[in-house]
Amino acid sequence: MTQDLPDRLSIDPDSPFYDEAAIGDGVGVRFKGEEKTNVEEYCVSEGWIRVQAGKALDRKGKPLTIKLKGPVEIYRRTPNPSDAG
Repeated sequence: MTQDLPDRLSIDPDSPFYDEAAIGDGVGVRFKGEEKTNVEEYCVSEGWIRVQAGKALDRKGKPLTIKLKGPVEIYRRTPNPSDAG
């Protein structure tokens, strides 16, 4: 299920863990059993995600993030075949 998904992924292009191909294919994240859509970065093996901290920005103009620790599950978002066409 997750063998082709990276253990750690970031949506920030400046991060060494940025992977445009994986992001483009669609990665879903469940944190503590709840679906999250605002994840900036995750690491499955270490058990954490980073989410935006409101509308605050750092001095480079990037959103400030908070690291939340807990069980992380990732999955590939696949389009529903019945929706096509």
